[in-house]
Amino acid sequence: MGKNILLINDLAGYGKVALSAMIPVLSHMGHHLYNLPTALVSNTLDYGKFDILETTEYMRNTIAVWGELGFRFDAISTGFIVSQEQASLVASYCKEQQKRNTKIFTDPIMGDEGKLYNGVTEMTVKHMRELVAVADCIVPNYTEAVYLAGMPYQAEGISWEDAERLIQRLRDTGASSVVITSARVEGQDAVIGYDREEDSKFMIPFSYVPVRFPGTGDIFSSVLTGKVLDGCPLRESTAKAMDTVRELIVRNRGNEDKFKGIPLESCLEVIC
Repeated sequence: MGKNILLINDLAGYGKVALSAMIPVLSHMGHHLYNLPTALVSNTLDYGKFDILETTEYMRNTIAVWGELGFRFDAISTGFIVSQEQASLVASYCKEQQKRNTKIFTDPIMGDEGKLYNGVTEMTVKHMRELVAVADCIVPNYTEAVYLAGMPYQAEGISWEDAERLIQRLRDTGASSVVITSARVEGQDAVIGYDREEDSKFMIPFSYVPVRFPGTGDIFSSVLTGKVLDGCPLRESTAKAMDTVRELIVRNRGNEDKFKGIPLESCLEVIC
């Protein structure tokens, strides 16, 4: 039976990223979705020009309306957060919902390849830690993980001992389970993590496909969230998310305009 999931992320006017990517994936997996846009974005940022409208006041009002209507969620998945005010609002709301046994999944979208995205500051990192502290599962990439943990970025990769230290530092911030994507461990591209339910760490190697689409992280976290809520162990859910993203990239690597992301509706059969 599908779960009620609240997605808190931005909404692009053009491009399959954030909510536009997560909604078709999780709907196809049979879940029931609510969405709370943190911002309206004209298009994916890859085009070089964009406009962003922050929606904090709308979020606050919508949360109040949903409270009056008695809406309840089995899970909340958080993504792009625009401001300190939003981070505090979302963290507070997640804490409140957690008391009703709502599972919190956080993708701390802040940067990649060793750098923070344009407009993301050290203050943003600090406030993202508020969300991480209440999360049942966080899904940062390696760059975001080291920023959250206050550890140095190592472009050449890390040892398994470093990976274990990074995972532990993230757990120390309050996160229960951890999944770190885009890592390079012992010379191997891999996803690494810790499953609190099984009290075990894991490393799943992968072969890198040299094609970049925006939105693949949103697809990954959506599949992972959906599978965990279906009752799959975290490691198995992570492996399924990895296989799904890889297949979608391989299928679409010849697309002319990669900046708009993967046209999900044309290949939803990959997601199962």
